[in-house]
Amino acid sequence: MIELEFSEQIAALRATFDDIRSVIDIDRLRTDIADLNEQAGAPDLWDDSDHAQKVTSELSHRQSELARIVSIESRLDDLEVLVELANAEGDQESADEATAELASITKVLGDLEVHTLLNGEFDVRPAVITIRSGAGGVDAADFAEMLLRMYLRWAEQHNYPVQVLDVGYAEEAGIKSATIQVDAPYAFGTLSVEAGTHRLVRMSPFNSAGKRQTSFAAVEVVPLIEQTESIEVPENDIRVDVFRSSGPGGQSVNTTDSAVRITHLPTGTVVSCQNEKSQIQNRAAAMRVLQSRLLLLQREQEAATKKELAGVITASWGDQMRSYVLAPYQMVKDLRTNYEVNNPSQVFDGDLDGFIAAGIRWRKQAPQD
Repeated sequence: MIELEFSEQIAALRATFDDIRSVIDIDRLRTDIADLNEQAGAPDLWDDSDHAQKVTSELSHRQSELARIVSIESRLDDLEVLVELANAEGDQESADEATAELASITKVLGDLEVHTLLNGEFDVRPAVITIRSGAGGVDAADFAEMLLRMYLRWAEQHNYPVQVLDVGYAEEAGIKSATIQVDAPYAFGTLSVEAGTHRLVRMSPFNSAGKRQTSFAAVEVVPLIEQTESIEVPENDIRVDVFRSSGPGGQSVNTTDSAVRITHLPTGTVVSCQNEKSQIQNRAAAMRVLQSRLLLLQREQEAATKKELAGVITASWGDQMRSYVLAPYQMVKDLRTNYEVNNPSQVFDGDLDGFIAAGIRWRKQAPQD
């Protein structure tokens, strides 16, 4: 006789679901959807394509969020019925289905619970990710390119639009740096936990002696500011250089000097963009990234001042936040959360959700300023 004892698990899931509902505020969500629907139905909506895309994207995100909540509630109700049916009829097939559904709902609720933790000031924004090779020579440049592919694959798996704003290729292999923009709601809040120093340990393919090599790459994540926001950058504070866009080995991919590099003289911050076809477009895109970085720098300076005044010394996100070990064993481990997996190739192919979820939970539990 089959007897499924899922009552405690289902009760725990319902308690978690109720907590999530209270945080998300379903009534406000429905109000937002109604307001966005009204904006989306305006006859002059597409007179401003940027605004139109923002409205339709936000509407789609809100509708998906509401649909997910409604779906989970329905699935919990159906699960209770399925468990009763399996117990009443002693049906193994129904029991297996109920067990699988319990596991599925548990995962979905876990993901949704993580999403409710993204309540920072800029968490809802799109993200700008910059990857830079560090110590380790050609291996570090190759590692930086592996990380670039990893984030592009992650975004692709989630159907998030991505723009590659700039890539600086290294001489022998890999890249010196790359900047990409992920245009999705909560992209910054989600990806900000990826910021820090990443370390790769492997048998170097660039070492003729086949020795193990350790290399490093830095990942920076900043929120993309709104075009309407005012982050004043005086013209006297910047130097603008133009050059031809190029690919690996210096191969020309543009016959005009359309690529733009902006240097913020007071801070030494450098931003390049060569994704757009015109110099004007590249300059505008580069300025937005520069303003985003200056905004984050300003907030970091304010936070550092608060800590100094309070006399508090805490560990930062810091060096070597994650290690990717390919030899002598296979493992990727986050050194802040201790989350680890034994399949590096899967991680490099974009399977980052476990690391991101663990990082968001870790950040929420970390001591606040």
